[in-house]
Amino acid sequence: MGMKGKVALGAVVGVVVIGVVSANAGDSGDSGSVKSGKGSSTSAQGKPGAKKGKESGTAKGAEKKVAFSGSGDFEVGTDVKPGTYRTTGNSDGLCYWERAKDASGEMDSLLANDNVMGTSYVTIEATDKLFKSSDCNDWEAVDLKAKGSPAARMDGDGGMFRVGADVAPGTYKSTGNADDSCYWERGKDAEQSLDSIIANDNVTGTAVVTISSSDAFFKTSGCKDWKKTG
Repeated sequence: MGMKGKVALGAVVGVVVIGVVSANAGDSGDSGSVKSGKGSSTSAQGKPGAKKGKESGTAKGAEKKVAFSGSGDFEVGTDVKPGTYRTTGNSDGLCYWERAKDASGEMDSLLANDNVMGTSYVTIEATDKLFKSSDCNDWEAVDLKAKGSPAARMDGDGGMFRVGADVAPGTYKSTGNADDSCYWERGKDAEQSLDSIIANDNVTGTAVVTISSSDAFFKTSGCKDWKKTG
């Protein structure tokens, strides 16, 4: 499998980063080993291919409202509107997205990027120029004011969860993690820039983290499942 995307914005390897992040990186994309921090990744890539998105309904039969395809380059304001979007059900480690300030394709144009297992949320700003998505399931628009049914358990490789909608605030534990493969991150928004990170860590063994009600998102990758303990 070749490498996709760019190593640009730094990631966390075995350290907790609070506030401004200046760590550098390693992400193994599809392998579940050390995962990159927000807005950064060494992306794992397969060949750009046919879009995998499906417009199948949810368990209740409601039809998913696709905003745009999971593969392609989209000009912000023309092809895609600013806003928050979500892609779900990515299971092969090939999903890669990128926010860019221009279409030059150069490293300096990167604003944020990530490789996705499971679910990813991303907020595209009006000042962004280009949004790139490759081998992801289709993106749907997200109403951040909508209420959900927050759970007390999380898939340890499930990607991003919206606090208060997908997952309840509280203290969570993940046990049996090996080889520093478990990465978690508390985020204040879905811009997925380095400034979005409140705290994060790579963990071997048991991981314990308290998700605050003021957190916006929680990201988990390569971890054993999380259970709420308090």
